[in-house]
Amino acid sequence: MSDFQQGGQVATLHNLGTVSPADMERQLNLFAARRKITLILPSLFSELEAPALGGIVDELSKVDYVNHIVIGLDAADAEQFRFAQDYFARLPQKHSILWNDGPRMKGVEQRLIDVGLAPEEPGKGRNVWYCIGYTLACQDSDVVALHDCDIVTYSREMLTRLVYPLANPSFPYQFCKGYYPRVAGGKLNGRVSRLLIAPLLLALQKTFGHSDYVEYLQAFRYPLAGEFAMRTSILPDIRIPSDWGLEIGVLSEVWRNLSRRAVCQVDLCDTYEHKHQPLSPDDAARGLSRMSIDISKAIFRKLATDGVVFSQEHFRTLKATYYRLALDLIEIYYNDATMNALHVDRHSEEKAVELFAANIVEAGHTFLQHPMETPFIPNWSRVQSADPDIMRFLRESVIADNA
Repeated sequence: MSDFQQGGQVATLHNLGTVSPADMERQLNLFAARRKITLILPSLFSELEAPALGGIVDELSKVDYVNHIVIGLDAADAEQFRFAQDYFARLPQKHSILWNDGPRMKGVEQRLIDVGLAPEEPGKGRNVWYCIGYTLACQDSDVVALHDCDIVTYSREMLTRLVYPLANPSFPYQFCKGYYPRVAGGKLNGRVSRLLIAPLLLALQKTFGHSDYVEYLQAFRYPLAGEFAMRTSILPDIRIPSDWGLEIGVLSEVWRNLSRRAVCQVDLCDTYEHKHQPLSPDDAARGLSRMSIDISKAIFRKLATDGVVFSQEHFRTLKATYYRLALDLIEIYYNDATMNALHVDRHSEEKAVELFAANIVEAGHTFLQHPMETPFIPNWSRVQSADPDIMRFLRESVIADNA
C-alpha cells in the first residue's frame, strides 16, 4: 500500500488500494464520452519480436475508453511494416501505424527538410514527435497518453491510472507523470534515477544555491518514467528533445508552460520491469553512458535559460559534490534493499557512479563548447507556421500507408 505524503511542488495521487481497477475503468468510460483519449506507442520493429509488446497489446485489447492508438514504428522495411499491420490488427480500437521509414513518411520528412525543421537525430524523441504531429492532425483527441513498448509487467490498470487525472472533469490537471517502484526479480533497479538524477539534483542545489526548477524536478518520484499524459491542447507548444533527455526535456517544457496546479504524478503499479540498457562504460554513444550525458546536458541547458552561469570550474566542483552525495546514497539504497530482501551489487553501483561523475564533466564540456546547439525539435506550432499544409499531408500519408 502506498503512503499519502505530499511534497507541495507537484500533486501526488496515490494508490491506497481502496478503489478497484474495474470501478476506475467504469468511470473512465463515462469521462471518455466527453474527453477523447489517444494512446501513443513509440516502438522499434525489434520490440514486435519481443514478448513484452505482445502482452501490452493483449491488455490494451480489453480497454474500452481509448478512442485512438497511434503507433510510431521505427527501423522497419516494407515486409516488416506489413507484419506490424497484422500484429496490431487484433486491437479493437481505431489504430494507426506511422511507418517512419516508409516512402510516404520520408516525403513528409523532405517537406520539413525544405523548411529547415526536420528532426535530424533518429530515436525515440523523433518517433514521439511525429506521433504528436499526426495526433494533432487527426483532431480526434482531448487527452494523449504515452508509454513504452518494453514493459514486461504491463497491466491495463497502468493506463487507467495514468489518464484518469486528465479525463476526470473535476480535476484541474493538464499533465500527469507516472511513477512506480523499480523493483523486480529480487533486485533494486532504476540506476539512472537513483544514482544520477537524485544526487545530481542535490549537488546542483548545494553548488549553485536554491533553484525552483531543481526543486520541481526533485518533487517527481521517478522523473525518468516513460509514462506520461497531457491535454491535447498543450501539445502544439511542447518541444520534444531529440536525444535521450526526452523525459527530463518534457518535464522542463511542462515547467515552462504550465502552473504547478496543473501538474500531477500518479502511482501506476506495485512493480515495474522493462528492458535494461547496458552501462556501456567504454562507449559514450550507447547505453546508460550516453543517457547520463544527454540527461545532464538537458538539465544544464534548462538552468542556463534561468540565468545560471556555468564554467569548467563549476563543473569540476559539481562533479566532486555529486560523487560524494552519490556514494552516501548508495549506502542508503543498500540498507533499504537489505531490509526488503533485495539484492544490490555495491561494486557495480559504485562503478556506475564513477562513470556518471565523469560524464557530468563531459556533458558540461560539451555544453560549454557548443553553446549554439539546439537539442529540441521545433514545436508543431512553428512547423505549421512554416508549412501550413503539412498537417494535412502528414495525415493523408499515414492513412494511405494504413489503407
